[in-house]
Amino acid sequence: MTENKQSMVWKTKDILMVAIIGVLCSFLYLGNVYLGLAITTALTPAGWGVIGYEPLYGIFFMAASLAVFIIQKPGVGIVAEVIAATLEVLMGNWFGPGVILTGLIQGASVELVFFLTRYKKFNLKTMMASGVSVALISYAYHLFESQYYLLELKFILAMVVTRTVSAVIITGIVAYGIGTGLAKAGVLNAYPLGQKLNHKESYEVD
Repeated sequence: MTENKQSMVWKTKDILMVAIIGVLCSFLYLGNVYLGLAITTALTPAGWGVIGYEPLYGIFFMAASLAVFIIQKPGVGIVAEVIAATLEVLMGNWFGPGVILTGLIQGASVELVFFLTRYKKFNLKTMMASGVSVALISYAYHLFESQYYLLELKFILAMVVTRTVSAVIITGIVAYGIGTGLAKAGVLNAYPLGQKLNHKESYEVD
């Protein structure tokens, strides 16, 4: 087995980190569901309730982006997102088991960008690009799963734009900031992100 292939093999510490991220994000996601309901309720009298959850979607993608950014191995984003979605459902998300499939799609959509770079580039640009990827692919799924195609064009456009902006900012920029902040604090020394930052490797000029 080559050194590169060995670096892609999951270790016990990777499994532990994926589980931690998944569990923590499950609580964040469930709280986000209630916040989205509040926004939807507030916007409904004006006729825009349908976009109530869109500003928050970047939060729903964070388990995947954080896991990939920190661990930098194939599949970690998918598993972290599915764990978060599964626990969210078990704790009372009223959208039901379909959320788990949504989590799988979201995790794969985040990882797509890193897969295309062969898991070699983990910088702010790829983090933001993963936000765009997951926003567009997840919306394409919801377009049919939730029958959004029946909505007026203005609502569809507003939802796509809002979800994408949310994902770029939260899934990309905020997750990047959280990851680098933890790494610089020495919390992630056992993981590729922490090791690369400690060796002064740049994430901006890959």
